[in-house]
Amino acid sequence: MLRVALYICPQTVCSSLSMAQDAFSMANRLSGAAPFQLQRFSQDGQAVQLDFAQIQIDGGLELAEQADLLIVPATGSAVARTLAANAELLPWLAQRSQQQIASLCSSAFLLAAAGLLDGRRATTHWALADTFAKHYPQVRLHSEQLLTEDGHLFCSGGAQAGLDLCLHLIALHSSETLARQVAAALVVERQRGLQTRFAPLLPEVEEGPLTPLLHWLRAHHGEAIDLERLAQQAHCSPRTLLRRFKAGTGLTPNDYLQRLRISQAQQALAGSRQSLEQIASAVGFADRATFAKRFKQLCGETPGAFRKRMQRSG
Repeated sequence: MLRVALYICPQTVCSSLSMAQDAFSMANRLSGAAPFQLQRFSQDGQAVQLDFAQIQIDGGLELAEQADLLIVPATGSAVARTLAANAELLPWLAQRSQQQIASLCSSAFLLAAAGLLDGRRATTHWALADTFAKHYPQVRLHSEQLLTEDGHLFCSGGAQAGLDLCLHLIALHSSETLARQVAAALVVERQRGLQTRFAPLLPEVEEGPLTPLLHWLRAHHGEAIDLERLAQQAHCSPRTLLRRFKAGTGLTPNDYLQRLRISQAQQALAGSRQSLEQIASAVGFADRATFAKRFKQLCGETPGAFRKRMQRSG
């Protein structure tokens, strides 16, 4: 029986905790052999008050030290507050080199702050990726991934990706068959591809000097557009435009244009019956192959797979 210890603190996200608990409890029910022993622990071994409930605890850090697998549920997007509130946990975490540890969503920050992820692959919610990369450049961040595994350390991306990681751990410590049974019981896909599918393609840009140019791009994205044409539209030199555009959007003009075209293609795939060739041409790609390649690079799935997924969820 694998001993699984779930860490609870006042910042723990209720849904993340319940999702992890439900996945392993379901695995126990479906297997008939109860391969997982679930326990909850806090720093001081006392009950923890969360937003919607008081969580009863089985023990403190001493209990967790006897576990085979530690799971740290998501702790929300207020990362600085979470790190400050859990500062005393970090030295303890840093000593857990002989235990498997899994972080769900934003709790990757706790593992990184403890130094556990230095030089290792990791992921977290796509919306927190830039902050994570800035504070922990020594970590090999793969924010496009729903989950990562590097030795004894596991990380997952945002929200539902925590369930993907739990299913992965169930398969790893029991069987793929059981993981698929749990997924079916919870009515989720067993493997869902990349987190890239859920991240917005275009950055949010505040109203400013670039606004007229961005509006123009939306109206003309299907046309042949190069840097010279954009610079003329912006009434500046290509070099000046590159500098202003990068500062304002975080992207080069070409990168922004490609993302805009794919974003428009997503809308067409979800809301029309046009062929891929027709959509590719309408948004500005020379051929279907180039369109499909760029779509998969940016979205983590093919245009056809995206259309099918939208049809299933519609």
